[in-house]
Amino acid sequence: MRRADGSPVRVLVVDDEATLSELVSMALRMEGWDIRTAADGTEAVRVAREFRPDAVVLDVMLPDLTGLEVLRRLRSEVPNLPVLFLTAKDAVEDRIAGLTAGGDDYVTKPFSLEEVALRLRALLRRAGGVAGPSGSTLVVGDLTLDEDSREVHRGGDLVPLTATEFELLRYLMRNPKRVLSKAQILDRVWSYDFGGQANIVELYISYLRKKIDADREPMIHTMRGAGYVLKPAG
Repeated sequence: MRRADGSPVRVLVVDDEATLSELVSMALRMEGWDIRTAADGTEAVRVAREFRPDAVVLDVMLPDLTGLEVLRRLRSEVPNLPVLFLTAKDAVEDRIAGLTAGGDDYVTKPFSLEEVALRLRALLRRAGGVAGPSGSTLVVGDLTLDEDSREVHRGGDLVPLTATEFELLRYLMRNPKRVLSKAQILDRVWSYDFGGQANIVELYISYLRKKIDADREPMIHTMRGAGYVLKPAG
């Protein structure tokens, strides 16, 4: 896996545990990727500005700033930057807090290095950060999605989306008028069962609705007990 220009994928690893940071970095370098590290939040923001990573592995608990604060600062400069959280917490509310703040994925310590690499590969694919075949333009009603430029428009208006929101919408638009279950969406968009937490689908559907359907006739519909469907308005 390489960047679209053929250069190595760039990943920033942020963790104050030196041993863990080095293990993760070593595993990702074995993927052929260019890795930089940071031991605290302030350093992470500085390194990200210089390094311009394609993805970030970010510990939630850091000695200065929280991981969520670091995420907010990174996303203020690069809105679609894919972020994988590392945390020792395993409560559902912690997962949702991180994802609400904009994180794309979440692994709980202890984790396997293979799992971190697997999830990063999935995030990079969703973000369009790696080389791949040319896409196309999807059209449903007045909603258009360009797979090459990764731009979405509704009624001619640009709709900014995060990497995960884009992938979720693309899946819905590739299956217009078809009811998709939460399990199907989890498997396609997240590429694995997100700890059995199907409510992550509800969370991201709500994000999409606020952006796609805001002040417009709804296109995303809930089919109670069955899943979700996207269809032209009217």
